[in-house]
Amino acid sequence: MQKFLLLTVLVGCSSLHPVLGQQDPMLTQFSFNSLVFNPACAGTNEHLALSLTHRQQWLGVDGAPETQAFSIHGPLANDRIALGGSMVHDKVGPTSTFDVSTAYAYRFPIGNDMQLSAGLQASVANWHGDWFDIILEDGIDDVFQNNQSRWLPNFGVGLFLYNDRFYAGFSSPRLIEHDLRRAGGGDYAFYAKTYRHYYTTVGMTWSLDEEERILLKPSLLLKSTGWFSSFRRDATFQNVGSPTELDLDCSVFFNQTLRVGASWRTALEMRKSSASSANIWAAYYLRNGIRIGAAYDLTLSRIRQAGTNSVEIMVGYEFDIKVKKVSSPRYF
Repeated sequence: MQKFLLLTVLVGCSSLHPVLGQQDPMLTQFSFNSLVFNPACAGTNEHLALSLTHRQQWLGVDGAPETQAFSIHGPLANDRIALGGSMVHDKVGPTSTFDVSTAYAYRFPIGNDMQLSAGLQASVANWHGDWFDIILEDGIDDVFQNNQSRWLPNFGVGLFLYNDRFYAGFSSPRLIEHDLRRAGGGDYAFYAKTYRHYYTTVGMTWSLDEEERILLKPSLLLKSTGWFSSFRRDATFQNVGSPTELDLDCSVFFNQTLRVGASWRTALEMRKSSASSANIWAAYYLRNGIRIGAAYDLTLSRIRQAGTNSVEIMVGYEFDIKVKKVSSPRYF
């Protein structure tokens, strides 16, 4: 049962894709909620903006991951400074995590049109394990006799280089690695730990016509536990896989109104890589600043044998869209 607990806790610490061994949540429409993983993205829309995403992983599977992510951010009167905040709720089986974060970003002009944003993040998460929801095949197990709850304070950093046509970012939103074994009492071994994750993003925009009515926007998101995480040297967890995860995305934006995209998610390993999902998504922009979107993920990993896929719904609002007159083709 202890091996099952290890898997459950590792997945439960905010993991949307446990098949890849990652702990932090991942969204198909990541470009609309990038503040969740990079505090330096605060204020990059150049006006107050909010985004809300709901994701249901593996429809029809009991205890499958479910995530809600909300973010709001914008620049202050001093355009160099921006503030933001986010909330993320993850539930996987009997475990759940609720994370609240605040972000501070300071932007430095580089050249004529480029800016470099440096961000800091402070956060606190409540991790909860409701072991009474577990049906044990072996009867009573001391590990599951009491529900467990932990408050996990943390901080993170990020960099974001951008202009109207290009962006690149690097971040680690939670630098502190918490040993969850301290949450358990008794003589039994409670193997669970959170690990530091690293995010790298790159994206750009090309116009396919002279009037800029059709825009092509490729992007990628690379996520890894990284060589600087204790995961790489922790003998207790040396048999738990955590490959680098890559999201390749490409979308087309029509008349500043409809954006349609497709993406490919895969795990990267030295000897063997494995595809996780192929995804399609769309977002529609109303003239009053409201944005609505949805995504559908076709599962490609072995869990597809359960015959299930994933869905995601997103809504956002750009507060000053009418005042600015010209909307940015980046939309990250």
